[in-house]
Amino acid sequence: MSDSGSVERLNEVREAIVRAARDSGRDPRTITLVAVSKTFPADAIEPVLAAGQRVFGENYVQEAKAKWPALRGRYPDVELHLIGPLQSNKTKEALQLFDVIHSLDRPSLADALAKEIAKSGRRPRLLVQVNTGEEPQKGGVVPSDVDAFVQTCRERYGLAIEGLMCIPPAEEPPSPHFALLHKLAIRNGLSLLSMGMSADFEAAIQLGATHVRVGSAIFGAR
Repeated sequence: MSDSGSVERLNEVREAIVRAARDSGRDPRTITLVAVSKTFPADAIEPVLAAGQRVFGENYVQEAKAKWPALRGRYPDVELHLIGPLQSNKTKEALQLFDVIHSLDRPSLADALAKEIAKSGRRPRLLVQVNTGEEPQKGGVVPSDVDAFVQTCRERYGLAIEGLMCIPPAEEPPSPHFALLHKLAIRNGLSLLSMGMSADFEAAIQLGATHVRVGSAIFGAR
């Protein structure tokens, strides 16, 4: 895959975001493109960095730790998002690496994050992952528990929750899941909505996404 290919695709995705925002009567500047660079090596990410993209998503702490410190040395204004599951024993490393964590989904992780934030003083922006399809194999809080979980994070653990994230079931139309996430966010006074991936980010923008997580449409097939 050529370097120019990823930059070309990045520009196409950016244009599609602007179109989808305008079609929905939204300001395109209110939508953040998270370029999902998981599984791609540093040399595949570099052209996209050089083209001005600064917000990236990774799934695993260890993988991010292996490639991002050196890239950040050259591009210090990068914002790194953890979009995959976080083990409680990896919170210290996660806080050192990531500016935003999308996958807070259980009290034990809230507790670990609160303790590590108190120790390190680093405060990543936090989103609660919602399992909108209630799929047993996926992480995330089921929709009926979201209000109570957000309240617990705020009151018991002192965490500043800013938004919600979801990954709709692959075999279902995504829009009802996006609409549900939007409704839950409004109910809990949350301003960030991380939803929409390569195949459906335009639909997510129509339903209020503030962050779209796009990987293969930029970097190509994994």
